[in-house]
Amino acid sequence: MISIKFHENVVACCDNELIGKTFEEEKLFLNISKRFYEGELFDEEKVIKVLSEANNLSLVGEKIIGLALKEGFINEEDVIRVQGVPHAQIYICE
Repeated sequence: MISIKFHENVVACCDNELIGKTFEEEKLFLNISKRFYEGELFDEEKVIKVLSEANNLSLVGEKIIGLALKEGFINEEDVIRVQGVPHAQIYICE
C-alpha cells in the first residue's frame, strides 16, 4: 500500500514500509518522516487519481515511483536515488 498525506500545498506519497526511515549518500539526505509522509493508505487506483489531480507531489519508494513511471507522470531521468531508494518531485505550474 501507498501512504498519502495531504498538506496545504503538497501531496506526499510514500511506500508505507519506508515511513520513519532516513537515507544518506554523499551529499544527499532523505528523511521520510512520519510527520510529513504518514497519512491514509490507498490502493493503486486511488493513487493514480491523486497523482492526476495534484499540482505538487513528493514521491518516495519503489512502488509509488514505479506507478508514476508506468502511468507517465514522470520519466526515469526525473528520479534520484539515495541508498537505492527512489525519490521524485512533481511541480505543475498553471
